[in-house]
Amino acid sequence: MAAGQSFSPDSDINSTRPLRIGYAAGAFDLFHVGHLNILKHAKSQCDYLIAGVVSDEMLELTKGVTPVVPLFERLEIVRHISFVDEAVAEVVQDKMETWRQLRFDVFFKGDDWRGTPRGMHLERQFAAVGVDVVYFPYTVNTSSTMLRRALDALTRPDAASRWQARAIEGTS
Repeated sequence: MAAGQSFSPDSDINSTRPLRIGYAAGAFDLFHVGHLNILKHAKSQCDYLIAGVVSDEMLELTKGVTPVVPLFERLEIVRHISFVDEAVAEVVQDKMETWRQLRFDVFFKGDDWRGTPRGMHLERQFAAVGVDVVYFPYTVNTSSTMLRRALDALTRPDAASRWQARAIEGTS
């Protein structure tokens, strides 16, 4: 959208059909090709894509992870991805609260949520307000967790044993 041009969620500039607004949230820490793939696939299924960049505090609360790249830098990176029309900080855990603020039509999520109690609960909540949930597969060979482990192994001698203990506990 051009600078100074206002966005109307009801129609685009050249037609009267409603825009399909999509929302894809993620940490987008240690940005990699998997992140790019999710945003690219999301944009292919909507007219206007909002990327929610999970705040540092929310990452610590929900995943127990301190991001390597601070929120304002992650927002700046995501904001400049050509598939993204708008980037916002995600500062609440409740996805329905996020929907009330942004009024998207489709919610994009990684397929690790498909069929889980959290995923099914989210699907029911969104179905009640007419929001579709679309799942995307993660890129198999790349993840922020793997990158974080590699960085830890390079910078902290005790990191390898800590990651191994977390993997055994199933918390990584």
